[in-house]
Amino acid sequence: MNVAIILAGGVGSRLGLGKPKQFMKVAGKTVLEHTVDAFQKHNLIDEIVIVMHANYVHDAESMLLKNHWTKVKRILNGGSERYESSLVAIKAYENTSNKDQINFIFHDAVRPLVSKRIIDETISALSNYDAVDVAIPAVDTIIEVDKSKKFINSIPNRSFLNRGQTPQAFKYTTIQRAYELAMRDSHLQATDDCGIVRKYLPKTEIYVVQGAEQNIKLTYPEDIYVLDKLFQLKSTEPDRNIGFEDLKGKVLVVFGGNSGIGLDMINIAKKHGAHCYAFSRSINNTDISDVSDVENALNQVYVKEGKVDYVVNSAAVLNKEPIMHLNNRIINSIIDIDYKGMVNVTVAAYKYIKESKGAILQFTSSSYTRGRANYALYSSTKAAVVNFVQAIAEEWEQDNIRINCINPQRTKTPMRTANFGIEPEGTLLKSEDVARISLQTLLSNFSGNVVDVKL
Repeated sequence: MNVAIILAGGVGSRLGLGKPKQFMKVAGKTVLEHTVDAFQKHNLIDEIVIVMHANYVHDAESMLLKNHWTKVKRILNGGSERYESSLVAIKAYENTSNKDQINFIFHDAVRPLVSKRIIDETISALSNYDAVDVAIPAVDTIIEVDKSKKFINSIPNRSFLNRGQTPQAFKYTTIQRAYELAMRDSHLQATDDCGIVRKYLPKTEIYVVQGAEQNIKLTYPEDIYVLDKLFQLKSTEPDRNIGFEDLKGKVLVVFGGNSGIGLDMINIAKKHGAHCYAFSRSINNTDISDVSDVENALNQVYVKEGKVDYVVNSAAVLNKEPIMHLNNRIINSIIDIDYKGMVNVTVAAYKYIKESKGAILQFTSSSYTRGRANYALYSSTKAAVVNFVQAIAEEWEQDNIRINCINPQRTKTPMRTANFGIEPEGTLLKSEDVARISLQTLLSNFSGNVVDVKL
């Protein structure tokens, strides 16, 4: 059994904001909510324990009810020191009969961007090791100073130095034994759980999982702005081992399915038994900037099939010209298709996807992170797609609707060729490869994410 221990006992004194930093809001939720969500949604986590400062236990209990965290089994009063909070969680399980089958995964509540990959690899490592840490290489030169903190004593070799992160994971019996020994030490000084194991069980190997720069810890006020930007840029990837067998019998509707990625998605899905429908201006005179066209298309499929499982919008307009060269008709067309059309498809799909508990997929572009000269409207509408998808994922979470967006690198499609001409082979993604990952995203269980597709 894998138990995630969320350490949320801090009071956030360094943040200087008068409240614990785990209650700061970023990307629409508190930091604590984002962190617990990461473990609640992870398929390998069986239980969650939140260790909270006693003054804020009621707040955590309110979040539990609001967010329907089914895996949260305990909310415990934490201690004044980190090690005391860890010990509280350990003691909560000391009378469990199957202790030798329990893994503890300790994680800082103020690291809300922990990835599925990190959790996966941490738990996997426990199959071979009794203790696991997460760390990233030190990129700056580290200096050791003297007691005055004004002069250098030594400069350690950076190639052997890493910066520790969380989670830190242990076989329960290992971390329990380490703390038993630590509590007998009248001069105990502890910084983290791996430090306890290292000091009191020195023969225990501690395996190191590669962390991530994005897995930052909220410590200082400016970190809030960094976290907010990282959430905006947050990306994930579907499980590449997902097969397409689950597409059999599913109903897939693709707006913009006349060419490129949308058409390839239909062709692949059909081969695996999906019932596929394409709508576009060229195929059947469907204009996604007209909401009635979108509603009619979806209703037509629903009447025939009795359900709609997946709705994809791959339609887009790109004119690679300086904005002052564009007339009003072209400007309005870009905005109507790339933004208004995206909204129309999403809103019209709501009732069908709510019923089927399926998924919606939109497409952004690598230009969403920074506007590109000569296609300012296209890049700005693609930035809006990301923001819109992230917001709608939160709004519709309780309706079991999943919505994500694909962010492919430069991809060989008719639209790109029309704007950029012939480009060297090997510098572009194949639209079929993007289509496969797009279908795997539809079959995945996450929501509100940007899925980067790279060469």
